[in-house]
Amino acid sequence: MVMLHKFWHFSVVMLGLYPLGGYADVPHDKTATYDIENAEDINELCAGCHGRKGQGGKGGIYPRLAGLTPEYMTRQIESFKSRERINLPMLPYANDRELSQQDVHDITHYLAAIDLPTQLPRSSEVIDGLERLRQSKSIVQIGRYPGNINQGERIYMEACRACHQRDGVGRTDKPRLRGQYTQYLKKQMHDFKKGTRQHVDWEVKFADLSDNDINNILAFLSILDD
Repeated sequence: MVMLHKFWHFSVVMLGLYPLGGYADVPHDKTATYDIENAEDINELCAGCHGRKGQGGKGGIYPRLAGLTPEYMTRQIESFKSRERINLPMLPYANDRELSQQDVHDITHYLAAIDLPTQLPRSSEVIDGLERLRQSKSIVQIGRYPGNINQGERIYMEACRACHQRDGVGRTDKPRLRGQYTQYLKKQMHDFKKGTRQHVDWEVKFADLSDNDINNILAFLSILDD
């Protein structure tokens, strides 16, 4: 508990100094220009893992990209290219030959503009079964994760809110956590804890979080899109 208090201390200070999180929060500009035809061609390749609407795949092995900001996705692609972040499935694609600067601009803006529903649209009319199936594939609804939601919320608000906001929607260069697959988030948090992936905000020390703390945070995050 002492170690966890140290983990929280710096973030609590930050939150006290900067009640809005201390970061510029610029909403994604959905009017930004990009080559949609080029983006759709690139997305044909991405869809094999991340889905045609950027909804992710295999229950969270491949993360949801829809709704992430272009700035955040661009930074991740750059880190794949530089090998700062190692991801084997991305190695064949994250290079300048496969994804030029213009390609990165187009695909990140295309994916950022996709707004995925969390439930099927209601209708009083008879809907074709195939159409209903198509609609269902566009839905991302995160299932409840076992853990202490209240404890998870307390840790999240003190340690994570400054970057990811109270409702988990993220900021310009901080990823959206709301609506992201629990399996994917859990792996990333444990990678941060082990040091196999670098967490860019040095004040957040994942090594001081217990596995139970992580599970509780995930339990809280899993209810945000209810």
